[in-house]
Amino acid sequence: MRALIPLLLLASTGAFAQTAPLTPDEAAMRAHVAFLASDDMKGRAPGTPEYDRAAAYVADQMRAAGLQPAGDDGTYLQRVPLASAVPAGNGSLTAAGRPKLTFGSDYLTSTSFLEPDLRRSGEIVFVGRGVVDAANGIDDYAGLDVRGRIVAYLYGAPASLPSEICAHLGSGDTKRATAAAHGAIGVIQIENTEQAHRYPFSYLMSVYRSPRMTWVGKDGRPHVAGSAAPSIASLSASGAAKLFTGSALDWAAVVKAEAAGNPVPRGATGVRVTTHQRSKVTRFASSNVVGVLPGSDPALKGEFVALSAHLDHIGISTDPTLPKGADVINNGAMDNGVGTAAMIEVAKQFAADPRKPRRSLIFVSVTAEEKGLIGSEYFATHPTVPGTIVADVNLDMPILSYRFEDMVAIGADHSTVAQAVARAAGKRGIALSPDPEPEEAIFVRSDHYSFVKAGIPAVSLDTGWKGPGKAAVADFLEHRYHQPGDDMRQTFDWTAGRMFVAINHDIALDLADADARPRWNKGDYFGLLYNGYGAK
Repeated sequence: MRALIPLLLLASTGAFAQTAPLTPDEAAMRAHVAFLASDDMKGRAPGTPEYDRAAAYVADQMRAAGLQPAGDDGTYLQRVPLASAVPAGNGSLTAAGRPKLTFGSDYLTSTSFLEPDLRRSGEIVFVGRGVVDAANGIDDYAGLDVRGRIVAYLYGAPASLPSEICAHLGSGDTKRATAAAHGAIGVIQIENTEQAHRYPFSYLMSVYRSPRMTWVGKDGRPHVAGSAAPSIASLSASGAAKLFTGSALDWAAVVKAEAAGNPVPRGATGVRVTTHQRSKVTRFASSNVVGVLPGSDPALKGEFVALSAHLDHIGISTDPTLPKGADVINNGAMDNGVGTAAMIEVAKQFAADPRKPRRSLIFVSVTAEEKGLIGSEYFATHPTVPGTIVADVNLDMPILSYRFEDMVAIGADHSTVAQAVARAAGKRGIALSPDPEPEEAIFVRSDHYSFVKAGIPAVSLDTGWKGPGKAAVADFLEHRYHQPGDDMRQTFDWTAGRMFVAINHDIALDLADADARPRWNKGDYFGLLYNGYGAK
């Protein structure tokens, strides 16, 4: 899982320290995680030899489970061409007749995959939050001509919308695509109260020099949503005040309205800016690992139920402030060694059962999730099977340090996949709980969303907060998430892991054996948006 999750921490984890001997299934799952999360794997960053070793391991496990290779050229590996961009020096942003802005505190410029020498000059039009959504009657561009201009907008989307829709409309990809559709030549994001709480400008500065990544299409062009209107800069609240106070836009009124949750004034600012940022762009490749269990029903075997889990993690910490001798390897045991191990064990259970499911099953271990769902988006855009993928069940960072009493199926409200999840969990006395943190909108922040954008009903399964769950999850997120502590020294409950595997096996079997393929709920927002089966 790639995005930080703010939450209230609790004092006790309630984690269950397992002391009983492991069953063979539990021992096998532990062995997968121990290999993938060993120090020798150096955090499995995509593009490294260690990630390639992890991918080879998963391919070997798929082969041992009897899955057919479904990658490139008869192998289990799907090559994912990648591009990485880092700044080549600090960028600049100037505005004639306005106060001088300071790089790092007032503004940051943006790297580009497509324009290593990115330059833009033009008048800024302020478009509120920059959201257009006919389904909810929102058009922040109404009455504004932004053709050939630079648009500036506030972080996020209206909080009155359902959290998942809010996250979709507030994403950079969606906003850039909207700006490009209206003829803008670049976008600038402005820090507001919400961003200051979630990702303050100081955080953006701390990651400014970190590589950004995307996949490269068959035409050799890096994939960038809204490429005609690239991100050219971000402004802090103080930078925006310097740039717009006294301009044609009443900036004080914007700040007041935004703080009160009211519609903000929009319009031309009369401010003309020039920006420049050089980038160093490199090309390399990583791999998804893909295996298939063919279905037994000749009429249905061309339909595939996917199980996905990301294999990559964040590699080695390079923070120069770390003390000498500190552990710098982010092992990624829970994130997402356990999800990958669970997927392997589900495949083994299917292989051991002589009765094969009616639909085919496809198991996908994806790369570069931590860099923005890149491997899963590449697979969903370039599927390696000739049939139709009808559902995805994603396994991303289940916290398996305690005996979970409930599960959260992110995205289940959108499709009939929900019924299969409920049946599989209920069979074992596990309750289904609503998302305990809907404001975090995990629905659009894990690999299943790449399938959603391809019109495929999808869910991502998490262990829940009942009983010891809330404290255990909070403890992990505070002390081990994206840190070296996410290794084999932490508490694991492998019996809980075995339960997680069994539930996922039964979800996949239910979906694969049903007479009717999974479908979006009629009228569902995302089903309609991405032309999904059953939504109309």
